[in-house]
Amino acid sequence: MSFGGSSSVASGGGKRLEYGRTHVVRPKGAHKATIVWLHGLGDNGASWSQLLETLPLPNIKWICPTAPTRPVAVFGGFPSTAWFDVADLSEDAPDDVEGLDASAAHVANLLSTEPADIKLGVGGFSMGAATALYSATCYAHGKYGNGNPYPVNLSVSVGLSGWLPCARSLKNKIESSQEAAQKASSVPLLLCHGKADDVVLYKHGEKSAEALKSTGFSNVVFKSYNRLGHYTVPEEMDEVCKWLTANLAISSSSST
Repeated sequence: MSFGGSSSVASGGGKRLEYGRTHVVRPKGAHKATIVWLHGLGDNGASWSQLLETLPLPNIKWICPTAPTRPVAVFGGFPSTAWFDVADLSEDAPDDVEGLDASAAHVANLLSTEPADIKLGVGGFSMGAATALYSATCYAHGKYGNGNPYPVNLSVSVGLSGWLPCARSLKNKIESSQEAAQKASSVPLLLCHGKADDVVLYKHGEKSAEALKSTGFSNVVFKSYNRLGHYTVPEEMDEVCKWLTANLAISSSSST
């Protein structure tokens, strides 16, 4: 199922960026969790919704939005679907905090209308993974990068072949309050990365996991895959399914 996205976000130049179509995969069993899943640079929500629909996770509702089309520095300013602007796909790149905040707010918006008893999460691939991990840091800090309050409670975050934006300022944010430190220590994070990734290098994923652990995110699992490039494989998605089943306390069979 899908529905058109009509929401928009102001970019730095004041121009409003329109989000594309949002695809929703309904749970096949009792609805216990909702996860917003974010695609990579230049992709759209449809491709991931088709894969997520095949997973043996009957209690999860998946929401797969499509990023706005915007000029992207890594493409020489050529327009592409992107959650934020990026000059280099790594944690060393300058951070587009305004773009990150806007996309993290779009994710929170999508989750904010879910029923109160439903567990909430965010995951993604590549740039989508970066946005998902940024959302997790906003949740722990209790604020977006611009200081506005982060409004939803995240139960999990998953990042495949991605990196952690704003890693340099994370330690100060998490150490700023006891509540932030407590949230950081309790939220489960899964990072997966292929050692043969030639787009977002493996070292960036590894460093991101280390940065999260060193700033108080103690419930971080980092999985590596020897021959995996910048894509996903069934072995990795099996790991995601097992991890979500355990951390959301849901069933992995279609009987519930």
